[in-house]
Amino acid sequence: MTTLSQALESCDMLLIDGLHAFDFTFDETGLHIALMDGRVRKQWSFTPEQIGAARAEGADWLINADTGEHRLVCMSAFSASEEDDDDAPAEEPADRQ
Repeated sequence: MTTLSQALESCDMLLIDGLHAFDFTFDETGLHIALMDGRVRKQWSFTPEQIGAARAEGADWLINADTGEHRLVCMSAFSASEEDDDDAPAEEPADRQ
């Protein structure tokens, strides 16, 4: 069974309480998340103990903090390939004789 710690190590995007978060750190001090919701900056911090006590509910994780219970989803962000087809040189037509 996967733990929240294991899931956090392999993800590069989070969904917290329905909001997408790309700006987060997970280390020995815990999980720290920051995001902009419109013009409001929101931040969450979870201790290693809170992360260890999180419980899975399907693909979601429920984690309790001083501010109440929060729902986390660990996700992998998609990125564009480094090769952009629009920048590829056009093929030269073969010479006809």
